[in-house]
Amino acid sequence: MELIRVVINGALGRMGQEVTRAVLDDPRLTVVGAVEEKVTQKYLPLPGTSELIPFSSNLGFLLRSCHPDVLVDFTNAEVSIATARVTLGQGVNMVIGTTGLPEENLREIEQLCQDNKVCAVVAANFSLGAALLMHLSKVAAKFFDYAEILEMHHEKKIDAPSGTAIATAKAMLQARGKPFLCPKPEREIISGTRGGQIEGIAIHSLRLPGFMAGQEVVLSGRGQTLSLRHEAISRESYMPGIILAIKEATNRKGMVYGLDVLLEL
Repeated sequence: MELIRVVINGALGRMGQEVTRAVLDDPRLTVVGAVEEKVTQKYLPLPGTSELIPFSSNLGFLLRSCHPDVLVDFTNAEVSIATARVTLGQGVNMVIGTTGLPEENLREIEQLCQDNKVCAVVAANFSLGAALLMHLSKVAAKFFDYAEILEMHHEKKIDAPSGTAIATAKAMLQARGKPFLCPKPEREIISGTRGGQIEGIAIHSLRLPGFMAGQEVVLSGRGQTLSLRHEAISRESYMPGIILAIKEATNRKGMVYGLDVLLEL
């Protein structure tokens, strides 16, 4: 069986290193190259092996040299769309875990996939538990009039609210078909206490060093509440979803948005 050849963009980041280890542990996958914004060496040693792989800041050159099947990108929104233009334009599939991509970028990625007959799997969260939480939240959204989201991340996360929280809120609203009800206090003594809001769903962001990533969706109706909660304890929680996405990207065409599609939820 021919191995799926993978390039990691942002290879030295925390997620990049975790993805590299996960790919190396899968017998169907192999890492053939790595990309970083600033590179001081031509080759990068693979953890736990004596193997060296090409390492470059020149994405186009690396793709032409390594001939990968899939590029995995966990960087930021600005870098991701620039990476997608080069990668998809060269006929290489992608797995994109970057959050905060605006709608116009997603539409561009979808068009690039169609034009070049490749696949891009884009997900706000690759944790299986988070995908299930989003799915269950969509199911519950049809039966409750009030909903709020509490998302918890480490103190170094640069954006708030999280991409997962925004994606969850949008999915719930689509399933419900109309805004939620959101009570407003007569007096808000401290501005922003009720959190941000997307069509009636208040979103609250915690940023504390005790968290890695987590989310709780609280829905409410007459005389009852329903709480759905997921917490990722380590970055290992994302790896099964990422590995699934890498494999599925080689079998599909077009843009796939959300891990739930691959899980057939």
